[in-house]
Amino acid sequence: MLKKYLTPLFLASVILTVFIACGNDQRSKAFKDLGNSDSKNKTEVNGIKGVAIGSQVWSIKNLEVAKFRNGEEIFHAITEEQWETAGAEGVAAWCEYNNDSTEGTKYGKLYNWYAVNDPRGLAPEGWHIPTTEEWNTLSEFLGGDDVAGIKLKADTGWADKGSGNNLSGFNAMPGGYRYFGGVYFNAGQDGGWWTASESGEGYAMLRYLYSIHTNIFTNRLNCKLGMSVRCIKD
Repeated sequence: MLKKYLTPLFLASVILTVFIACGNDQRSKAFKDLGNSDSKNKTEVNGIKGVAIGSQVWSIKNLEVAKFRNGEEIFHAITEEQWETAGAEGVAAWCEYNNDSTEGTKYGKLYNWYAVNDPRGLAPEGWHIPTTEEWNTLSEFLGGDDVAGIKLKADTGWADKGSGNNLSGFNAMPGGYRYFGGVYFNAGQDGGWWTASESGEGYAMLRYLYSIHTNIFTNRLNCKLGMSVRCIKD
């Protein structure tokens, strides 16, 4: 009786189901491995810890340097007036959210885009600031913009139950940003990362995560704003 049910079509259906299930298991395992703190995908170059995600290696924390690669100090814009003046004059500057070192330890530093684009080099040796195209490669590996956000977000630290599952190991934190006039906004809710890609005079591209979305977004913002920065390995 069993033989009459074992038609070629039936057998092909069974094989396809098993193949899909195995593929899903393998993809899930790959993401779990990437997020594993003991994973061999972890690396460290010049004091910056990174994780392999697909063909790329990304830093696992927001940048927090106060000097350029050549050793020169980056201007620390503390007051609102200092931040506004630095932006108006195109001077590279950094700050910590609310000028609080505790926030800086948690979220890293915020930089205007003039620091990102400075020829003295914001990223430590062996690393560089990723372009829009390199962010696109990351997002595509994680399934596209509609779903990549939840895999990039840390599994704690986001408001409104907006934390992710951090399957990528990227450990994105909501560092907020510094707006015109030196005003701080939305730490704990939003995270934005400058790219190295300029977008017309006075503007540059960035990638953005919100606590209430699983997506990762692309935006174009004024270079005077203060945003987080991640590095990608050379």
